[in-house]
Amino acid sequence: LRLGDRLTGKPLHVDISDEPIKKGICTNRNKFILGPSGSGKSFFTNHMLRTYYEQGSHIVLVDVGHSYKGLCDLVDGYYFSYSESDPIRFNPFYTEDGKRPDTEKKESIKTLLLALWKKDTETYRRSEYVALSNALTLYYDHLEQHPNIAPSFNTFYEFLKSGFAEKLKEDKVKDRDFDLSNFLYVLRPYYRGGELDYLLNATENLDLLSERFIVFELDEIKNHPILFPVITIVIMEVFISKMRKLKGIRKVILVEEAWKALMKEGFAQYVQYLFKTVRKFFGEAIVVTQEVEDIISSPIVKQAIINNSDCKILLDQSKYQNKFDQIQELLGLTEKEKALVLSVNKANDPTKKYKEVFISLGGVLSRVYRTEVSPAEYLAYTTEETEKLKVNAYAKKHGSMERGIAALAAEMTEKP
Repeated sequence: LRLGDRLTGKPLHVDISDEPIKKGICTNRNKFILGPSGSGKSFFTNHMLRTYYEQGSHIVLVDVGHSYKGLCDLVDGYYFSYSESDPIRFNPFYTEDGKRPDTEKKESIKTLLLALWKKDTETYRRSEYVALSNALTLYYDHLEQHPNIAPSFNTFYEFLKSGFAEKLKEDKVKDRDFDLSNFLYVLRPYYRGGELDYLLNATENLDLLSERFIVFELDEIKNHPILFPVITIVIMEVFISKMRKLKGIRKVILVEEAWKALMKEGFAQYVQYLFKTVRKFFGEAIVVTQEVEDIISSPIVKQAIINNSDCKILLDQSKYQNKFDQIQELLGLTEKEKALVLSVNKANDPTKKYKEVFISLGGVLSRVYRTEVSPAEYLAYTTEETEKLKVNAYAKKHGSMERGIAALAAEMTEKP
């Protein structure tokens, strides 16, 4: 990661992932990032993620607030967000190169179908689970025999009404064991012409396994009773699939402020699982937050995330000066580290535009660095609304995000 020496500004290459593990300073690559609004948190995180991307990593981002739209456009990644005119779309039935889904993929589709079919308070019977397993197996047999049929919820629904209904009759399966009519009725809104028919029938942005930069922007749907649980399951499936299938490739999942919403939907157990096991798959989990109260009051964050993040990254904590004793205790910082954190941005070079960042590795090695970037990088990472609008206008005018940023950066540099 390219950072600057705190005193001189001299560029440094800082390894906060692999070298600390080789040297025995850290036991995992997970990171916990804390910084109040305006501290440069999103800016530093954008810079770090772009570095990961340029070095071949696969990145899955869960965000609220559109902090990574510029970077996603720049690297031509997949950006999933919701609006009335362009709602969020997935296709969980799609498999890479038309292969049959593996056990994990089938399990995630079953979990999704059961979540849509049964209310939170309802339990499913063993016979229903078995019937869904059989339905999926037969559906993929059907797709192999008819290569012109594209996998989607629409074609799965049509198969249930015809081929699978006949199979149930043949096997004399009773309604009390699997009520197909009820299943089809409850899931009708997701089928062609239904209110939510867009959700599971995407025809683009399908190959999530080989796409290296994926953003799930949840701002508009974090309180939606149907969309939110569905997207939670999709996120889990996407990253676990990358984790297990992409051998020898670095995988990064970063959960921004969205983790607060995710905790409501049983995502908490997944986060715990992730932080404990991701290191075994050359992966790292990163959580970013700005609210001290959240980390202090959430036992999941406290135990699962903080205890399993050997790298702690803190931005300007001036706003939390009076509460810092709690933060110090929570993160296990020494008095020396506390003094370093509270010195961030206190004596910056007034002739340069940068913000400082405190990084602690395994509680053993702690330093403060500058995050100082070029004008072009600044434009790619900015979260200021007026600047983002200008960048987008230039990108449109010049035909791509990269060319738009280059033109705008050149203008900024020329100005006295």
